[in-house]
Amino acid sequence: MAVMCLGLVAGMVALSYAAVPLYRIFCQVTGFGGTTQRVESYAERVLDRPMKVQFDANTNTALAWEFAPAQREVTLKIGEKGLAFYRATNTSKRELTGTATFNVSPPSAGAYFSKVECFCFTEQTLKPGETVDMPVMFFIDPDIEHDEDLHALKTITLSYTFYPVTKPVKTTAVETGSSTLN
Repeated sequence: MAVMCLGLVAGMVALSYAAVPLYRIFCQVTGFGGTTQRVESYAERVLDRPMKVQFDANTNTALAWEFAPAQREVTLKIGEKGLAFYRATNTSKRELTGTATFNVSPPSAGAYFSKVECFCFTEQTLKPGETVDMPVMFFIDPDIEHDEDLHALKTITLSYTFYPVTKPVKTTAVETGSSTLN
């Protein structure tokens, strides 16, 4: 009985560690919660239906950056290549690294919002006072036409929030109290 209880506890701990990556994969595959899709190439067809894409930007208060879209919105046809820029400025006196989380609204449109290239795929490091324009290349998947719940959709909002990335501090053998002698 004790072994079964320990096994159950160990299984629950293992599942709790696996929950975050499994949830992330689930969201990326299904677009759940407004998670966008990451793709390698653009759509093969373009529809006549226009879609307005609005851009939103937020910064966590712990990151001393100004972050905003370079343009507030674009209108493009479904399946057409889109390119937008966000501008970030490090307002601090030290180098800072940030990472962006993202979603779209309405959340059900996330399954059809496809990014080919995005600054959100990697961490961004800015020197003190540095300003950069960061691109996002995207399209709305033409398969959105088959989603009855989105037939009347005319506007999608793409939103990013930048958070600070803290790098682990490297310690030497002396600082940790370990010996390097063999």
